[in-house]
Amino acid sequence: MLDCRDEVLFYTKQLVNIGSIVNTTGEKEIAQALYTMISSFPYFIGNPTHVIKSQTQNDELERYNVLAFVKGTKGNSNKTIILMGHHDTVGIDDFTQLADHAFHPDELLVELKKENLPPLVKEHADSGEWMFGRGVLDMKSGVASHLYLLKYYSEHPEELRGNLVFLSECDEEDSSNGVLSAVKILNTWKQEQGFEYVAAINSDFVAPRHEGDKNRYIYKGTVGKLLPSFFITGAETHVGSTFEGLDPNLVAAELTRQIDYNPDLCNEAFGEITMPPVSLKQMDLKPNYTVQTALAAYVYYNFFIHSWTPKDVLEKLKDQASIAFENALKLYYDRYERFCKISCEPCKELTWQPRVMTFEEMEAELIKANGSAYTAHMVSFKETLLLDSSLDLRMYAARVVEEAWKWMPDQSPAIIVFYSSLYSPRIEVTGETEDERNLIEALDMAVEKIQPDYEEPIVIRSFFPYISDMSFLALSDDDEALDAASRNNPSWGTKFHVEYQDIRELNVPVINIGPYGLDAHKRYERMEMDYSLEIVPNLTNEVIRNVLAK
Repeated sequence: MLDCRDEVLFYTKQLVNIGSIVNTTGEKEIAQALYTMISSFPYFIGNPTHVIKSQTQNDELERYNVLAFVKGTKGNSNKTIILMGHHDTVGIDDFTQLADHAFHPDELLVELKKENLPPLVKEHADSGEWMFGRGVLDMKSGVASHLYLLKYYSEHPEELRGNLVFLSECDEEDSSNGVLSAVKILNTWKQEQGFEYVAAINSDFVAPRHEGDKNRYIYKGTVGKLLPSFFITGAETHVGSTFEGLDPNLVAAELTRQIDYNPDLCNEAFGEITMPPVSLKQMDLKPNYTVQTALAAYVYYNFFIHSWTPKDVLEKLKDQASIAFENALKLYYDRYERFCKISCEPCKELTWQPRVMTFEEMEAELIKANGSAYTAHMVSFKETLLLDSSLDLRMYAARVVEEAWKWMPDQSPAIIVFYSSLYSPRIEVTGETEDERNLIEALDMAVEKIQPDYEEPIVIRSFFPYISDMSFLALSDDDEALDAASRNNPSWGTKFHVEYQDIRELNVPVINIGPYGLDAHKRYERMEMDYSLEIVPNLTNEVIRNVLAK
């Protein structure tokens, strides 16, 4: 076992002290600090070109990744392992009056002990075995573990049979601009340095899967994440003539009732099941108050996948949207008939029918109906819309669909299904390739060796259950699946673009060995120090040695 606790703890505090909230200048500051720190190691003083601070590409903000590599001298192998993690964090609004202490774990602990804490939080705060603070768990202690190993092998290259690459990326908590830019550099190094990438180890946090769960998890591969979105049109009317129109918010409500927490939309693979989808936004698109019902509504949902493709999800959600639309119209018609009965007014025939299509299907219909006039208009509209800095990726996509809808010959109520954000691809590590088999065997050997030194079970699972930058080091989807995601994203090619061919060129199997803790992204974010500062670096080190020994 490496005697690493004190050094990893030191690096963790150094990193946590820098407030690197995503989409702020803190991301720039922490990258500079990491670059300066690594550059001061003797190995990198002698090899200054082995560490770089690299600005992200196609990014509206100035921020940076830090990459470094150590070439081993034990033999002449080109096998290379990537150690990756992100240095940005979520915000600190949840710390309220303790916000000034959020990035200072020792001070924060003192202040927290003055509060009436929940029992388990109090137990951990009093134990001396847990560290609190924004970023201690997600995921600066993980980056610190990798930083320690980078330094260790820079001082002992004779123990390294191959090469080690360190990557600390920005923007993981938002749009993954960091890792998408870093992939290009990793591929460049592949050519320039002759690196043969055989494995990657991410160090994102792990947590209990349910109350009472004592396992410390390691994950092979990762869940995929989509943001299926729905533009819902109704038929506007004055509120004094309610039943002369159809409120799209009614359809949106039924859609959320159909999709939210629906176990039928959980994806099983290798005996593991994704969390069901849940709503992340539901709104209408009225710009201000009027007594007219809304013209359109907009909703989107988080959607995890293990084996389904973006195309599969679109097909499933078209079916769900049709069911929701039918339920909404049935409810509407039933209530209309009841109203007519109690008001003694005659009922007229209502002829609306469920109408659902994907963005790709709508575009095909629009081009057929309007030809080049439509395509030219939308190119100009999208470029102009880019000037509105208030629109994030999700709202940009909604506005594109809203504009496209104006060209539809048939304006009767409808639901348009599309994707409004980045697709984080799923990754399966199953042993199908030699590199995957070697990594799985190396991981099994590492756990077997380290488990006796730690009292709680260390358990290996197939899919990291949270969103992470692991998704951008390999692809389990084929081109057809990826095309379905891009063709049905109205922002593709203007507001954002992913060069999936870069990922496919890298295509390295990836696992996650990260710090253990609770309440990531919350006020009581904390990590267990024994596992995070000692077991994680040693597990990672054993995997490195086992893989490179193959």
